[in-house]
Amino acid sequence: QMQLVESGGGLVQPGKSLTLSCIASKFELKYYAIGWFRQAPGKEREGISCISPRGDTKDYADSVKGRFTISKDNAENMIYLQMNSLKPEDTADYYCAATTWGEACSRARKEYDYWGQGTQVTVSS
Repeated sequence: QMQLVESGGGLVQPGKSLTLSCIASKFELKYYAIGWFRQAPGKEREGISCISPRGDTKDYADSVKGRFTISKDNAENMIYLQMNSLKPEDTADYYCAATTWGEACSRARKEYDYWGQGTQVTVSS
């Protein structure tokens, strides 16, 4: 069964950086677009970034544009989310997800078929 497992979450001070990782198993990442989503307490799960199967198309939500960078290593079946200049409002559970949707990518939750279990990020002093 296809599986995604996130790691790298934790407690970090405002202004600092954190890198989340997501490892895919039992499927070849090069055929899948990947999205990073987050869900804060009491809020809807939102798509904050996505990357196309070949890694040549990326998209970011306005809330993270310029601070977060998504990348993927198809050879290693790994996806990363580099998060810089973190803010308290970035506090959430973060999820990676995979879909075979097209050659580009989408941040729409409904497009994704496979999900990780999430990793928690807390930004606080």
